[in-house]
Amino acid sequence: MTREEIEDLRKKVSCARVLETVGFAIDQKESTRRVLKFRRGPEIIIVTHEGNGWFDPLGEDKGDVFSLVARLDGGSFGDAISRIAELASFPLSGPRLALSTRARRLYRAPVAQRFKIRRHPQPGSPTWRYLSEARRLSATVLRQAAQEDVLREGPHGSMWAAHTDEAAVLCGWEERGPGWRGFAAGGTKVLFRFGQRDGLRLCVTESAIDAMSLAAIEGVREGTLYLSTGGGWSPNTDAALRTLARRSDAQLIAATDANPQGEAYAYRLRELAEEAGCNWLRLRPPADDWNEVLKQREDQTRGRGTEKRGVPHSRRSRQGKLRPAAPALDPAGRDGGGPDGGMKD
Repeated sequence: MTREEIEDLRKKVSCARVLETVGFAIDQKESTRRVLKFRRGPEIIIVTHEGNGWFDPLGEDKGDVFSLVARLDGGSFGDAISRIAELASFPLSGPRLALSTRARRLYRAPVAQRFKIRRHPQPGSPTWRYLSEARRLSATVLRQAAQEDVLREGPHGSMWAAHTDEAAVLCGWEERGPGWRGFAAGGTKVLFRFGQRDGLRLCVTESAIDAMSLAAIEGVREGTLYLSTGGGWSPNTDAALRTLARRSDAQLIAATDANPQGEAYAYRLRELAEEAGCNWLRLRPPADDWNEVLKQREDQTRGRGTEKRGVPHSRRSRQGKLRPAAPALDPAGRDGGGPDGGMKD
């Protein structure tokens, strides 16, 4: 993209327009024609210079529309150009810009640092709307996830769900958003954990969305730790599950998807439970996955207003029912995302 095209974008997209697309609302009482005050929860951004500039009255950050997008999305200057071009419906004249030096430094930064600088999902934000409207997760579950410090807001309304090891050290995060699925660049898949950390009822799902969906359906059952493998089975995931399963009176519940891969994971979990000497149950969703179950139940509740909630009867799988192919495993050294890693839904 040429300098002239960049300047054209700067003129076409104001800071006010950017803020409105990510959940900020103008404070009419405290705004003037030349100075606009925007709020999103406790956050405040002041827009000046006829929409071309901004500053944070609670901090020292300030700049133009490109720096504003970079601050909100956490990406590079090249990412900001692409985002603003979308808002302006402006066709890029060349290929997408390569990662900038700043972006490469960001990818090399410790994963915990990159996760920490992102904010928790806030009511009204694009991430909150994605989780509550598109995924139908309740405000109660989302607030508890915020209290447990396991969720962050990613770029473009996406969600970051933390993966931690047995020492509660953050190792990476699942990325889910409208039309997007991925894992943290440079991160390692271990387990997403939600609920009672010392709980002995261990519900294992394939994604953080499904783990929180099952928790919502069950009302965040006492004594339960809801887990996600992130769609893989890395050596670190295997070791973490074995550590949990070896605890006295632990019960491993295979709440994986109702499809061939989900059955393969369930079979592997059964083997792991038998080796660890803990109880095992198969909790199969009546739809493809638990988020789909949650959405169907919410639709029924909204339509009838009397739908009874709960989880279908849990029972042991009958002998011979599981005849899976080998699950899609994450081999050693290949259990995380890359700088461009991820796949569209």
